[in-house]
Amino acid sequence: MCRWLAYAGTPILLETILYKPTHSLIDQSLHSRLGVETTNGDGFGVGWYTPGVDAPALVRDTGPAWSNRNLREIADHVRSPLIFAHIRASTGTAVQQSNCHPFRRGRWMWMHNGSITDFHRTKRDLALAVDPDLFPDIEGSTDSELMFFLALSFGLEQDPPGAVARMAGLVEHTGRRHGVEFPLQMTVAVTDGRRLWAFRYSSQTQSRSLFYSTRVDTLRALHPDVAFLREVSDETRLIVSEPPGDLPGAWNEVPEGSYGIVQSGENELHPFAPSPPT
Repeated sequence: MCRWLAYAGTPILLETILYKPTHSLIDQSLHSRLGVETTNGDGFGVGWYTPGVDAPALVRDTGPAWSNRNLREIADHVRSPLIFAHIRASTGTAVQQSNCHPFRRGRWMWMHNGSITDFHRTKRDLALAVDPDLFPDIEGSTDSELMFFLALSFGLEQDPPGAVARMAGLVEHTGRRHGVEFPLQMTVAVTDGRRLWAFRYSSQTQSRSLFYSTRVDTLRALHPDVAFLREVSDETRLIVSEPPGDLPGAWNEVPEGSYGIVQSGENELHPFAPSPPT
């Protein structure tokens, strides 16, 4: 599977979250503690937003993140208020740049950990459900990118939770028609550059790990000597496949079958369930 993180808040350098933590995403690319695989070396990607620019920037490569000199070079020069980062462990599709997360269309970014079970049996039926106007923009061969384009087809730009629920419902319905008992495993992050949605769901109700950070003002009170907490706003949040450090009280597990919204003002946490196809 994979590991990912999503950051929203005070603009920070990429290196602050990619390299500096004791169990950073770069460390997880070699030494994952909670993933299916210990090593996630089948490519990586980083996406970020720059104020005044609509579309996010992407840097993706097929090699492992731990040894990529270009990633190390930009990490202490690029600063952003909203960052996606992903390290890949392929579930069977090719190791190629177009299969590396995050995926982008317009202002939107998407990344995924998990899989569509027996994807080779269902991908034709699923691909036919993509809006014909969107289909030419699919670049790779992963189930993750196809999930993104299904969600776009089902109204992601207008209603992200509803679109992801409709995508998940179609994947489950299609898989079960093909005799797949547990068709879907997913933790998904998606953003339009303003708000961030994160989903944790699996057909077997045994979803991959996902955590969100505790409110910064609470953490400051617990750990007044931690410099990073003094430098970021109260609204700063991280969502991660596994915690990048062991700071007591910093991490909370996203409940099974739920999604959260990180946004200006109060964040939200809601139950999530697929919507059956109509």
